[in-house]
Amino acid sequence: MSSNILVPGIMQIGAGASLCLPDVLAQMGLSKPLFITGPVVTKYGYLKRVTDTLEAANINYGVFNDVPNDPTTATVTAALAALGEGDYDCVVGLGGGSPMDTAKAVSLLAVKGGAVRDYKAPINNSVPGLPIIAIPTTAGTGSEATKVTIITDAESDEKMLLMGRAFMPVAALVDFEMTLTMPYRLTADTGIDSMTHAMEAYVSRKANLFSDALALAAMKIIYKNIRKVCEDLSNREAREAMMLGACQAGMAFSNASVALVHGMSRPIGANFHVPHGLSNAMLLPAVTAFSVPHCVERYADCARAMEMVPADCDDATANTVLLAELRRLNQELEVPSPEQYGIDRQRFMDLLPTMAEQAIASGSPGNNPVIPDSDQIIAIYKEIFSNVC
Repeated sequence: MSSNILVPGIMQIGAGASLCLPDVLAQMGLSKPLFITGPVVTKYGYLKRVTDTLEAANINYGVFNDVPNDPTTATVTAALAALGEGDYDCVVGLGGGSPMDTAKAVSLLAVKGGAVRDYKAPINNSVPGLPIIAIPTTAGTGSEATKVTIITDAESDEKMLLMGRAFMPVAALVDFEMTLTMPYRLTADTGIDSMTHAMEAYVSRKANLFSDALALAAMKIIYKNIRKVCEDLSNREAREAMMLGACQAGMAFSNASVALVHGMSRPIGANFHVPHGLSNAMLLPAVTAFSVPHCVERYADCARAMEMVPADCDDATANTVLLAELRRLNQELEVPSPEQYGIDRQRFMDLLPTMAEQAIASGSPGNNPVIPDSDQIIAIYKEIFSNVC
C-alpha cells in the first residue's frame, strides 16, 4: 500500500539558512513577500536579520507584525488586510507556530476567500493559495514542514484544525541560530511538543514507513538533547539538534498524523490560554499510559529509539521505563499541572464535557492506537488537573 507524502519543495537547514531568503525567492520566481510575524521576533532582531538580506538584494517587502501567541480569526483578518495593501506574491511566516499558522491561513484565504471556519477539518484543502515560505524561530511546532495550521475562533474560542496540501510551505529555512534567545520555559515546552509529535506520528493509525523513519530519528535526537539545551540555553550543538529534531518530527506527523495528546491539548489552550507545547507536555505521560496497552510494540520501540532502554529490551520492561521516564522528564523540566499553572478548578471541571467534545471533533483522537470515548477523555483531564507526573 502506498502513502501520499508531502514535504516542502525547498529545505535549507543549518546555521544561516534564514539568510538564504533572496536566493530562495529567486529560485521560485517570487519578488515581493509579506512577512507575517510577531513583536517578540522583531524585538530580538530576527526580522531585521532577514529583511537586511532583502534590502541588500533590492527586494521589496512588507511586514505584518501583530501576530499574538495564540492567533485567532481576527488575527487572520488583520493580516489579510495588510496583504491587500500591496501587490505581494507570497507570504513569509517568520516566528514560532503562531506566525507560521497565520501565514498559512492568510495564504489560502487570499486566493479562495471566505472565512477560516469554512476550511476546518475534516475538509481536505488541496488547492494551494499564495506561496508560503516558513522560517521558524522556535524548535517545537515543526509547522515549517507540515500541512497543518491551527487558528482559534475569536467568537467561540474553538481551536480549529485545518489540514491539506494548501498549507505545506513551498520552502522552509530552518536556521537554529534563530532559536538562541529562546527562554527556558519555551525551550522545554517546545522540546516536549516536538517529542510528542514524533511519538504520536509513530503510534498513529496512519503511520507509514516514511513517517516512521523520521519519527524514530526525531525521538532519538530530541530526547538526547532536551536536557542539555535546558541546562545550557547557549549550547549551540544542542540547539541545532533540537531544531533538526523538531523539523523531522513535523514532517513525520504531517505525513502520519497526531493523535490523542493533541486532540486533548487544543481545548486546554483555547479555553485557558495555555501555550500549545505546555498543554501537550501536561498530557503526554497520562495519555501514553492510557494508550500503551493497545500499542505495546510501538511504544516499546519509542523507548528503545530514545535509548531509555537497551535495544534488546523486552516490550513490557521498555514500556514501564518509558512511562517512568516521561514522568521524570516532566518533573525535571518543571512542567506544571493545570492547577499549578493557575487554572480555576471549578471552571476546568465545568468545561470538561465541552473540552471532550472539542477534542473528539478535531479528529486527532481517531488516530490514536485506542480511540477514546468522551468519558475516557474526561477521566484523563481529571487525572492531569492536579498532577501531570
